[in-house]
Amino acid sequence: MKQLSLYSLFLLSPLTTTAQTQTPLTYWFDTPVSLRGQAIWYGGHPENFTGGKKPISAGDTATNPDSDWESQSLPIGNGSLGANVLGSVEAERITFNEKTLWRGGPNTKKGADYYWNVNKQSAHVIADIRKAFAENDWERASQLTKKNFNSEVPYESYAEDPFRFGSFTTAGEFYVETGLSAVGMTGYRRSLSLDSALAVVQFSKDGIDYRREYFVSRPANVLAVRFKASQKGMQNLTFSYAPNPVSEGKMTAVGSDALLWDARLDNNDMQYAIRIKAINHGGTLTNEGGRITVKGADEVVFLITADTDYRANYDPDFHDPKAYVGVNPLATTATWLDKAADKGYDSLLKEHYADYHNLFNRVSLDLMGDNTTFTDMPINRRLEAYRQGAKDPYLEQLYYQFGRYLLISSSRPGDMPANLQGVWHNNVDGPWRVDYHNNINLQMNYWPACPTALSECEQPLFDFIRTLIKPGEVTAKSYFGTRGWTTSVSGNIFGFTTPLSSEDMSWNFSPFAGPWLATHLWNYYDFTRDRRFLAEYYDILKGSADFAADYLWHRPDGVYTAAPSTSPEHGPVDEGATFAHAVIREILLDAVQANRTLGKDAKERRQWEDALKHLAPYKIGRYGQLMEWSKDIDDPKDEHRHVNHLFGLHPGHTVSPVTTPELAKAAKVVLEHRGDGATGWSMGWKLNQWARLHDGNHAYTLYGNLLKNGTLDNLWDTHAPFQIDGNFGGTAGVTEMLLQSHMGFIHLLPALPEAWAKGSVTGLRARGNFHVDIHWEGGKLQKAVIRSGSGEPCEVRYADKTLRFSTKAGKTYVVGLDTNGNIKLMK
Repeated sequence: MKQLSLYSLFLLSPLTTTAQTQTPLTYWFDTPVSLRGQAIWYGGHPENFTGGKKPISAGDTATNPDSDWESQSLPIGNGSLGANVLGSVEAERITFNEKTLWRGGPNTKKGADYYWNVNKQSAHVIADIRKAFAENDWERASQLTKKNFNSEVPYESYAEDPFRFGSFTTAGEFYVETGLSAVGMTGYRRSLSLDSALAVVQFSKDGIDYRREYFVSRPANVLAVRFKASQKGMQNLTFSYAPNPVSEGKMTAVGSDALLWDARLDNNDMQYAIRIKAINHGGTLTNEGGRITVKGADEVVFLITADTDYRANYDPDFHDPKAYVGVNPLATTATWLDKAADKGYDSLLKEHYADYHNLFNRVSLDLMGDNTTFTDMPINRRLEAYRQGAKDPYLEQLYYQFGRYLLISSSRPGDMPANLQGVWHNNVDGPWRVDYHNNINLQMNYWPACPTALSECEQPLFDFIRTLIKPGEVTAKSYFGTRGWTTSVSGNIFGFTTPLSSEDMSWNFSPFAGPWLATHLWNYYDFTRDRRFLAEYYDILKGSADFAADYLWHRPDGVYTAAPSTSPEHGPVDEGATFAHAVIREILLDAVQANRTLGKDAKERRQWEDALKHLAPYKIGRYGQLMEWSKDIDDPKDEHRHVNHLFGLHPGHTVSPVTTPELAKAAKVVLEHRGDGATGWSMGWKLNQWARLHDGNHAYTLYGNLLKNGTLDNLWDTHAPFQIDGNFGGTAGVTEMLLQSHMGFIHLLPALPEAWAKGSVTGLRARGNFHVDIHWEGGKLQKAVIRSGSGEPCEVRYADKTLRFSTKAGKTYVVGLDTNGNIKLMK
């Protein structure tokens, strides 16, 4: 049977069709969503917020109060703007975000000093803590740490006024009333195409087919929404806007067909602007009272854009409350909207598709194998069948590509990086302030970037790191007396690097968040071999390595340890937690390599090499486990979600079955103790770790558990609540199952599970700037096509066989197996 077109899949109801090499990547629902979640910040009781009372902490809950938004909406975005399509029949509801719309920072009413002067001068306490450890007084070491290594800054918006840490906050939501009723409606379908980044809602009513389309254009920076039907004159629409409730603004009519919302956040006076323009074909259009009304139109297009006055600042003046103000959102939004309107919907869609297609289509994954049929069904039913044991390789490859879709949609050059929810949020406040969580979550967001050919999508992370350097140097000096820079567990868009006020050091003491972030700089170079990039970021890498080297306690026995340190969110304050040592080891190795690559002064790296030489080694405990702390106190019944002490296995490279088999065996014991469940992101991390242990079947178990137990109906990862890092961890983990390159060679199919006996993946990237396609059948490699981007020497490994050969930049090499199972170059 012929391959179904993308448009066909949009229109057809549930069906079964022959699977093709490139089955369209789409998921859909067959039931409309209610409007019960609208303006969720009022909790259904707007009457409780009168007389100046506002919902300043709405959304700061362990569960999202709008379950429809969290699990049934379709997320679309362009890295700067985000929107969620709910798809109700009576009235479309679209939640809306602009990624820099944040409360907090130096421009609250108490000014810049109130924001910046929060680092405790605690460096002198380090010696007392180490003395306590030397005297085996761990309780005193713990007390000294918790009393001196926090700050005065609370993490909750209700805990101080003004709230200086801040939170990512909603840009409001849009409603488009249709005048239709769901009674008698048939053929409902709300779908998201990963192939085109296009959401569609369609249904039939009284013999008329209605269709809505939605996309967020990166080139034009607009959200475009089109309403049309199979008969002319059927669009009777009323567009309205519900603004962020902790801001004050004014809605102004701009001509006869456009609206401008010009507003400022209450907390920090951040200005933001939202512009809406309606373009009708036929019928009439009126623009009154902050609402656009269309009657009897054949088709209506709404174009929406937004901006804030935020400007990233890599050298902030700590006395300037407006250090992060520098954009006129009224001007930028006017330019974007005028240009988009001039292009028209069809040109915008074509331009959007070309931009998105260039990124998304770099990688294809086919896990269908010998499956000859593809059953199209609503995503909630597909997931439920999978949870009940149905085999569904299509779902597995769909989820993989959904992670890439989300990264493209939430992280593009020139923007802030993807936060805990990417670029999507539906409330004033949110879980963990919807911030930049630096003790794994932000890092996990970017694990799939380079290996799945989306390296430019990681640039926002590097820009974010640059915002941390100047404030992070103050934090490093104040708390630890070191050179260099670091940051703490929670970050915002205003250069916040300080610990928060909590005395719970298990999570609030995270000095190695900075070095972990900095390892991404070397990793990017390792994949791309971009020497210009490495030279540009070398000083940042060096500053992180200097911090790590200075931090170490040189014990009398000659061993260097990170005292004090913790295993993030788990366990006691320690004189040398394994996680801390693993991160230090990684950043020092990265800095040494960067120094050599760029031909820097050898004196710079000698201190790092000395630290590596004396750094406390990994230890294996009484259960055969890789120890988490300096003492053998691990509990084999502990199933904690964090597996920090396996950092060296993944995402690091100092534990491997190839080079350190005993340590790899000990890491396996840890994973067996921790179990195969946990939060969504934790299962994503353990999936990567099992892949690094070359255990494909166990990695597949974790991938299945992530889909079954850590995935919402719209494929978003859940902690709970929704947290996007697990999506990215899942995509990265599947990539690790098929290709690894962290140990200095290209490892083909290192963790291929029995369930994927036949398949292919094309377009992956390996360190050394290699492009890799892999084809396998019967659970064995058939061939790999390797394209050399930089002319580096290439070493390929499959099973226990290796092949080394020279390459030339731009040339392609095909490897396969001879009759004895050895790897060979094929003609």
